[in-house]
Amino acid sequence: MLTWQKILEFANQGNPAADRKVVKSDTEWREILSPEAFHVTRQKGTERPFSSEMCGLFEPGRYACACCDTLLFDAQQKFDSGTGWPSFTQPAQINAIAYHADNSHGMQRVETLCNTCDAHLGHVFPDGPPPTGLRYCINALSLKKIQD
Repeated sequence: MLTWQKILEFANQGNPAADRKVVKSDTEWREILSPEAFHVTRQKGTERPFSSEMCGLFEPGRYACACCDTLLFDAQQKFDSGTGWPSFTQPAQINAIAYHADNSHGMQRVETLCNTCDAHLGHVFPDGPPPTGLRYCINALSLKKIQD
């Protein structure tokens, strides 16, 4: 189980190796992503809060990266944070997510990226529910739901 301390170590000292890497040009990403998904995942954008019905979906399933299909989260770790973005307490695998210190917009945060293709997913915060205390605040446009 990941802890906030371990995430800070990854962000400051390096992330675990990904199982595979996917590298494409912006042109190639634009061919497979909607303009909105491209903006969020490739340009580090953020969708408006409460703009996706995914926030209120809690049925079983898994969530993969919208860019490269890497499994990122399981619905069992999803919770209603009330923030307007899908929220999770743990990734599917320890090496599914990469972490980077983000000091933009006058804040100190930890950015989450797909460790396979470097897609911007959102951020992780230490204000989630027990037992992890983690809240992965993820843009719905960076995810695709996989039915079990």
